[in-house]
Amino acid sequence: MEELTLDLDIPQQLGDGADPAAEDTQPRVTALEEGQVVDYITGEAIKETPKEKVRQRIVRALVHEHGIDPHDMSRDFSVTVSEEGAPRKRTKKADIAIFESGAQHTTANLRRVVICKPEPKRGKNVVKLREPRQAEKDLAELQELMGNEDRPECADGMWTDGVDFFFLKKVIGDFGATFEDRSDWEVAEGTKGSRTVASHQRLRRAEPEMLKTTFRRCHNYIHGNEGMPKDAAFWQFLYLLFAKMYDERVSRGSSHGRFRTGLKEMFDPAGRAAISTRVKELFEDVKREYKDVFKPTDEITLSDGALAFIVSELAPYDLSGTDVDAKGIAYQELVGINLRGDRGQYFTPRGAVNLMVEILNPQEDETVLDPTCGTGGFLQATLNHLHHTWQKQEGTFGFPDDDEQRERFRDRLKAYAEKHLFGADFDRFLVRATTMNIMTLAETTGNVFHMDSLAFPRGHLPDVELAKKQIPLGEEVDVLLTNPPFGADIPVSDESVLASFRDGIAKSWGRNKETGKVEASGTSTPASMAPEQLFIQRAIEWVKPGGRIGIVLPNGILSNPGPTDEAIRRYILEHCWVLASIELPVETFIVDANVNILTTLLFLKRKTDREVRNHRLGTEKPYPVFMAVAEKVGFDRRGNDLYKRKPNGDIVVETKVDMERLRIRGKVVTRPLKRSQPVIDNDLPVIAEKYREFRAKHPVPGVDPRKGTEAGA
Repeated sequence: MEELTLDLDIPQQLGDGADPAAEDTQPRVTALEEGQVVDYITGEAIKETPKEKVRQRIVRALVHEHGIDPHDMSRDFSVTVSEEGAPRKRTKKADIAIFESGAQHTTANLRRVVICKPEPKRGKNVVKLREPRQAEKDLAELQELMGNEDRPECADGMWTDGVDFFFLKKVIGDFGATFEDRSDWEVAEGTKGSRTVASHQRLRRAEPEMLKTTFRRCHNYIHGNEGMPKDAAFWQFLYLLFAKMYDERVSRGSSHGRFRTGLKEMFDPAGRAAISTRVKELFEDVKREYKDVFKPTDEITLSDGALAFIVSELAPYDLSGTDVDAKGIAYQELVGINLRGDRGQYFTPRGAVNLMVEILNPQEDETVLDPTCGTGGFLQATLNHLHHTWQKQEGTFGFPDDDEQRERFRDRLKAYAEKHLFGADFDRFLVRATTMNIMTLAETTGNVFHMDSLAFPRGHLPDVELAKKQIPLGEEVDVLLTNPPFGADIPVSDESVLASFRDGIAKSWGRNKETGKVEASGTSTPASMAPEQLFIQRAIEWVKPGGRIGIVLPNGILSNPGPTDEAIRRYILEHCWVLASIELPVETFIVDANVNILTTLLFLKRKTDREVRNHRLGTEKPYPVFMAVAEKVGFDRRGNDLYKRKPNGDIVVETKVDMERLRIRGKVVTRPLKRSQPVIDNDLPVIAEKYREFRAKHPVPGVDPRKGTEAGA
């Protein structure tokens, strides 16, 4: 299948057979009234109803995953239908109608139809997913819309409410039309070659929202249909996700993939049993390959029906070719709702994570560590950052990677994760989840240690000795990113841990009554300290001189007048250059962690021994520090999107240009697709840009560890 790649600046060069409408003359929406959304098909402002939310999500998936041009779609397309035995005909509307590429939007050119319904209200409950036999009424409605032998070319139908997805294939035989249940639509020719003749599914790259929906559907099916507790359902899903990634790796370029479904397998008991046998054998290979991740007792305990459902959901996706960020978003959301801990583990919101990685800007030859990695958000963002950096260097940022880039970038991410990416956590379940996350993103298990980072380089947990060899304190780590557990209700009182901090901040601090200066008591030591206090010292100790630190802290450490917090601030100034301080609003952690806390992102650079002496001698030169206060982070306290508004209250809209691979008149064409969208009111990307501008004027202070020369003050 021929593929054409178009220059963004010359979208009219579409080649033979391309769509003459490719310059995309959709209406330019400049503002939205309350309760409106921009239609992805027409580009017009329409009312946002519960049904419309589902329709817009599906349209995006049809464009991004199936390569269907929006010009070949129509909303609310009227189709003439007739009831059996009834003399009169009537019309029925397809919520989404898909036509032959480049053809007029007529019933004769109709190829696929979609029925969309509002997403069912679920509250906090999991909605039990239905089998096709349980949705006979809904499928009858879809069959009526697809027509019988009178419309043989309209062969594919979908019914969805955003939770249930049903697919029908119309087959015309000697005795009329029959409708077969399918697990998915076949992807358009040229999207990506099928690996096996037995599989009707061509691998496709995932659209972020649909991948999140798929992950959630898989988990909910196990939880709701198998009667498993939420956490048990989660691990069963991860076993299968790992098997899927492993199968993609070992079967790449061959026709022997085992993580697949045939044309009708999942709807037939014998077919489901065949899927189960294949995938369980595959998982045994996974356990042998990754002995450090899986135990011999780990097993897939799902019924054949549930296992077949999960495989049918995941099999169509080319996860190795899907954008790192899309996979990371879907994975983090699923992990976050299942593995939130009770030891102060507030998983960092994605916007804050991305800002921290953007500011510290890790390079391909730099070692990155998160000593409290949780579910791996910082490690995931680092891999995504490097991927985007390489795209920008090659001038293809915003374009989908071609096959050669995908292969090359995948190898580079794998090499980086194996050599330079490190994580650690006290919770063995989070260690396992992060390891699987890295495997999903970089096709390697990376280096995630089960250990207590505050007790390091001592401790009783199993990975301490390995970590001592690979990331010793002060020698290997260039960039440390962390959101340590917070709270006085989870104090560290173990003296074997506190002893490592007695020469630093783990002292009893008081204020000299005569001088007013904060001093350490020589006669007593605190019996316990909050973990975030200790993690500041540990982070500084862990990076090499010149190494950079990004840490999430409760505001009190940086603003409270008490002697202990002042002593910690003095410790920071003595041992580090302060690069930036960015205060976050309370909404940041309310939505993701249900924690009402004000936090600050603090960015530091560890001083050399000589620079520390200069500070103590008072010879250190003043230097500028970047400071910012984020008032908005893109969502409100309830998690609803927050949009920028005009003075009259209308929502501000911008035109975004994405490079999409679309199937146009038999050829796969990469061309710019313009679509309007509301502007999220989020200060964090603006702060990242302002920080870059600040650094262009004010170089990072202290010695440049790469050059051994003064870089700033």
